[in-house]
Amino acid sequence: MAEKIVDCVGLYCPVPIAQAAQAIQEVEEGERITVLADDPGVENDFPSWCKVTGHKLVSLEETEEGYRIVIERRKGG
Repeated sequence: MAEKIVDCVGLYCPVPIAQAAQAIQEVEEGERITVLADDPGVENDFPSWCKVTGHKLVSLEETEEGYRIVIERRKGG
């Protein structure tokens, strides 16, 4: 399966979380989405969102363009 990319560059809270929430519903359990964002708030927002929803935060890394967040869909999330 092709990687699902959610491009949120230039968008600010709560839009990246809202778009990730929609995108995670479009993949099967165990599959991943990658969120690209440049809002520094994602460093706090995504770990919290994953904890609340039960999805797995695979990685959150800062890049030259902003942030790259990889989330794996978990059952019930």
